[in-house]
Amino acid sequence: MSNQNNADSTNRDTRFAAIARAPMQVVGAPSHALGGVWSSAREIWGQREMLDLLIRRDLKARYKDSALGFLWSLIKPLTQLVIYYVVMGKFLGAAGGIPDFAVYIFTGLTVYSLFSEIISSTTGSIVGNSGLIKKIYLPREIFPLASVGSALFNFLIQFSILIAATLALGTFTLSPNLLFILPSLFIVVVYGLAFGLLLSAVNVYMRDIQYLVEVGLMVLLWASPIVYSWTMVGDQVGDSILLDIYTNNPVTLAVLGFQRALWSGGTDSANSPENLLLRLAIAGIIGVIFVLIFHRVFARLQGNFAQAL
Repeated sequence: MSNQNNADSTNRDTRFAAIARAPMQVVGAPSHALGGVWSSAREIWGQREMLDLLIRRDLKARYKDSALGFLWSLIKPLTQLVIYYVVMGKFLGAAGGIPDFAVYIFTGLTVYSLFSEIISSTTGSIVGNSGLIKKIYLPREIFPLASVGSALFNFLIQFSILIAATLALGTFTLSPNLLFILPSLFIVVVYGLAFGLLLSAVNVYMRDIQYLVEVGLMVLLWASPIVYSWTMVGDQVGDSILLDIYTNNPVTLAVLGFQRALWSGGTDSANSPENLLLRLAIAGIIGVIFVLIFHRVFARLQGNFAQAL
């Protein structure tokens, strides 16, 4: 028995000595912001199959045991479309000054729904996957990214319906303005990812964040030209700094970009601000900077996720 204890003690001492000789590795993001993003990107790429599985899991879980399945991703925006079209367009007369009012509303709702779903789903992504986070190691960024992926899938469904609607109404035209879709979509995704990283990390420590996000998204819906036109804001505030602040809201710019591409009245320069493409480019650059900054915050906070959860 004594020999067995001595052997166990020797083996334990050998393991401890091997651990002591192992080089120390720093866990977390490097001190340089770009290095941290690059390191995380390589780690996520190595786990790309897991990311794909998480996206599929989110989509299946959302519509599990549902008879209509993915059609539910259309019911909410279509219901909003009908309500806004009837109440705002017909009862309140907003459709009188906006041609193709139904396409106009659905274009804005498609953009807003993508941003709203990215923000709301990423905010709860870390807390919602607490079981995995406490059991195995994965790049923590993979969970907000999975939420972005599932939101993009639902967006493709709504976007297909939008294109079909413009074709059915005869308002779809092949023109260079269709290129506005790309920078507009980029802005929605990059800002959604940036704030998703920040909010998902903060929500671990302050659970009230998810409720604050719901209120903020409700305000953002009415702070974007979706059920009213951009020109109506200009008529109220004039050509002032208030109009610039309103216009340069990233969601507003994305909505205006989609309207320029798909709405028949979007080609009229009077219905959108000057230098819209330049505004989109500047907003995109700022969004990338936000991703770098908020990823840095995420990396700082992720060390205690398992304990906080």
